[in-house]
Amino acid sequence: MIIRDAEPGDHAGWLTLWQGFLDYYATTLPAAVTDHTWARLMDQGCTMKMRLAIRDDRPAGFAIHQHHPSTGIMGDDCYLEDLFVAPSARGQGIGRALIEDLMALARDRGWHRLYWHTNADNTDARRLYDRFVPSDGHIRYRLGLN
Repeated sequence: MIIRDAEPGDHAGWLTLWQGFLDYYATTLPAAVTDHTWARLMDQGCTMKMRLAIRDDRPAGFAIHQHHPSTGIMGDDCYLEDLFVAPSARGQGIGRALIEDLMALARDRGWHRLYWHTNADNTDARRLYDRFVPSDGHIRYRLGLN
C-alpha cells in the first residue's frame, strides 16, 4: 500500500469511494456538489486536499483535509474533514495509516494540531480514533445558512 496526494487520474476511483462514503452516512448530494468537491481537491490554490491509500493499484481509502490558522496557537491546525476506507479493505490498517500519514504531513508542514469529528454512534471509527487520542468532549453544532 502507498499513500499519496490525489491526482487528476484518480477521479473514477475516488468517485467509487465517495459514493461508499455517502452511502455509509445515508446521504445524497447533487452531482454538481460532487463535481465541485473534486474540482476543489484538484485546485492547487485551495487548502482542501486529499490523501489516497492505494492498494493493488486502486484507491482503497481517502483522507480529505484542510489546514487553517488557529486562535489557540501561533500557527495552523489541520482538520481531517472526511476519512473513508472501502468496506472490502477495512480491518487492514488503512484508516490508521491514513491518519499517521496525515500526522507526518502536518508535522512536515509545520502545522501544530490535527483534529476531526465523528458521529457519536460510529463505534468502529471511534475505536480507531481512541487509539490516537481520547475524545476532548467537544460537541459540534452545525447551522445551515442556505
